[in-house]
Amino acid sequence: MGNTGLIMALMMAVLLLHFVVSFSTKTTDINTDRSTLLALKAHVSDPRNFLTTNWSVGISICNWVGVTCESRNQRVIALDLFNMSLSGTIPPDMGNLSFLTRLNIGYNNFHDLLPVQLTNLYRLKFISMSDNNFHGEISSWVGYFPELQYLSLSNNSFTGPIPSDMCDRLPTLKELYLSDNNLSGKIPIGLFKCKGNSMLRTLDLRRNQIQ
Repeated sequence: MGNTGLIMALMMAVLLLHFVVSFSTKTTDINTDRSTLLALKAHVSDPRNFLTTNWSVGISICNWVGVTCESRNQRVIALDLFNMSLSGTIPPDMGNLSFLTRLNIGYNNFHDLLPVQLTNLYRLKFISMSDNNFHGEISSWVGYFPELQYLSLSNNSFTGPIPSDMCDRLPTLKELYLSDNNLSGKIPIGLFKCKGNSMLRTLDLRRNQIQ
């Protein structure tokens, strides 16, 4: 009887410890997403007060404008800031949104280089950064995105060549928009391989300096 009681007590202790660890981990993850978005807010000018009035510590991040959370674990899975008249830069902290599957910051006035930390967002399926003023080479931040299907970087100031291993980095890509930049060099042979052997169905390279 004594052994049975001891075993039950140990089982209860293990279950309690598991609950405490799980709750602590979940809270830490939510706090990570919150601090990441607040870092983004600190890096932008918001003339129409979309983020200023809504992205507040007194409101759940899942109710912030442009933010979508996963229902089970409350992690941020989508960030849609399309056409909000925002200007500023993307902080390296953005690489901490590890559950992000959709990122749309098109039609704003973001500028400067994109941080290499974006390569941490390996769950991304959709990226739109069109109609901003980003510059630098695409190869400096496009890493391996195994689930990415849509990438639009049109109407920015990207320079340099198209990465020759673009299709290796983006094996599930369906749509690629790179028009209206300052890209140069030759179209890499790898893109033809991508076009023939993967799901890529749309490729827009218009109005660049590509040979």
